Amino acid sequence: MLRSTVQKRGQLPMLSSMQLFLMTFGYAGVQVAFSVQTGNMGRIFQTLGSDPTKLGFFFILPPLAGMITQPVIGLLSDKTWIPKLGRRMPYLIGGCLVSLIVLLLLPNTGSFGFGYGSMTALWFGAVTVLFMDLSANVSMQPFKMIIPDMVNAAQTDRAWSLQNIWGSLGGVIAFVFPFILTSMGVANTAARGVVPDSVKISFYVAAAILLLSTIFTIMNVKEYDPETLAYCHGYQANDKVRESFGDILRHAPKVFWTLGLVEFFVWFGIPYMWTYSTGALSENIWGVSDPASAGYQAAGNWFGILQAVYSIVAIIVGIAFQRLNNRTRKMAYFLSLIAGGIGFMVVAYGHTHASSLIGFVLIGIGWIALISIPFTILTNALDGKHDGVYLGLFNCFICIPQIVASVASFVIFPAVGKSMAHMLAIAGIFLIIGGCLIWIVKEEKTQVYTTKKEK
Repeated sequence: MLRSTVQKRGQLPMLSSMQLFLMTFGYAGVQVAFSVQTGNMGRIFQTLGSDPTKLGFFFILPPLAGMITQPVIGLLSDKTWIPKLGRRMPYLIGGCLVSLIVLLLLPNTGSFGFGYGSMTALWFGAVTVLFMDLSANVSMQPFKMIIPDMVNAAQTDRAWSLQNIWGSLGGVIAFVFPFILTSMGVANTAARGVVPDSVKISFYVAAAILLLSTIFTIMNVKEYDPETLAYCHGYQANDKVRESFGDILRHAPKVFWTLGLVEFFVWFGIPYMWTYSTGALSENIWGVSDPASAGYQAAGNWFGILQAVYSIVAIIVGIAFQRLNNRTRKMAYFLSLIAGGIGFMVVAYGHTHASSLIGFVLIGIGWIALISIPFTILTNALDGKHDGVYLGLFNCFICIPQIVASVASFVIFPAVGKSMAHMLAIAGIFLIIGGCLIWIVKEEKTQVYTTKKEK
C-alpha cells in the first residue's frame, strides 16, 4: 500500500479507496480463525463431555486472554519499529504462527484418547482455547491499531465499517464450513467424545486462510515510520518520557470511560450467544439435548448457518454505516442494538427454523453496530501518541463483562431452570440496556485532519 503524502504537521491525508481496502481486507482471515473457534466452542466442549452447567468456565478464557494481551501488545507496538515490517505487523506475524498451531490441535482434542468427559480432555481443550485466544488477540490488534495510526477522522466510519465488513465475511466463511462439508458427505457425527470430521476440516481450512491473509497484509500495508507518524499526529518523535498504564489512563479522554460503561452491558450478553445457542436451538427446534445425537449436531450446523446470516446482514448494514456522521452515529447505534436485543428474544422463544432466522437477522443489525461505532467514536478522540495502548485498554471494557457474565452463569443458569433459551433472553435484555446507554456518551474530536483527497 503506497503511503499518502503528508502535507502539513498534525494532519493525516485522505486515503484512497484502494488503500482502505488493502489495510482492512486481511481482517477477514483473522475473523475466519476466530469465528470457527467461537462458533464451535460450545459444541466441541459438550461433545467432549462437559456439563452444560459448567460451560461458562470455558468462556472465561477468551476474554481473559484479550484483557491481558491487547493492552500489552498496544504498549509494546507503540514503541516498536522494525524496518521493512513496521510497528504493528511483527505482532500479526507472531499471532498468526501460534494460531496456526492451535487451529490444528483444538478440534483433535477428543481424538487423543483422553476419554469422554475426562478432566484431561477438558483441560487440554481449555488450555488450547486459551492459546488460541491469546494468539487471535495478538493478530487482531494490528488491524485495529493501523486505523487510528493512518486514517483521518473524516474516514474513520468508513475504515471501521470496511474492516468489520471483511471480518463479517470471514465469519460467514467460518460459520458455513460444517454445513457445507456435511452436505458434501463429510461425517457430521463421530464416536462419543470425538469431534466430527466436518468440524475438524473447518479448522484446517481456517488455518490456511489465516496464513494467506497474513501474507497478503504484510505485503500490502506499509506503515508510517516513527518520524512520519509523529509528524502526522503533531507530537515529538523523540519524546523519551516513559509513561505507565496508569499515567496514560489518567489522560484518557472522557469518552473512553463513558463508552466503557456502554460496552459492559453490551458485552455481558454476547458470550451467552456463543455458549447457549446450539443447545437452545436443539431443544427448541429438534427437541433433543444429547450432544451425541444427530439432532444436536444438526443444531450445531444450523447455528453455523444462522451466524453466517447475521454476518451477511452485518455486511449489508455495514455498507450503509460507511455514511454515518456525528449527527447519525449514536442514533444508528441505539436502534441497531434495540433490534439485536429483540432478535435474541425471538431466538430464545421461537420454535421454528424461520423464527431463528428472523432473530439472527436482527442480531446481525446489532452486531455490526457494536463492533464498529464505539471504535469510531473512540479513535476520533485520540491524539495518535498512545493509540495502541488506548485501544488495548479499551478492549478490557469488552473482556471484563464477558468474564463477569461467564462467572455469573454458574448462578444464573440454574436460577432460570437450566434453560438455555432463558440465557439468550438475558443476553437480549443487556443488549437493549447497552443501546440505551449510548446517549450518555459525548463525542470528542481532538485531531485535525486535511480533507483534500490525495490525487
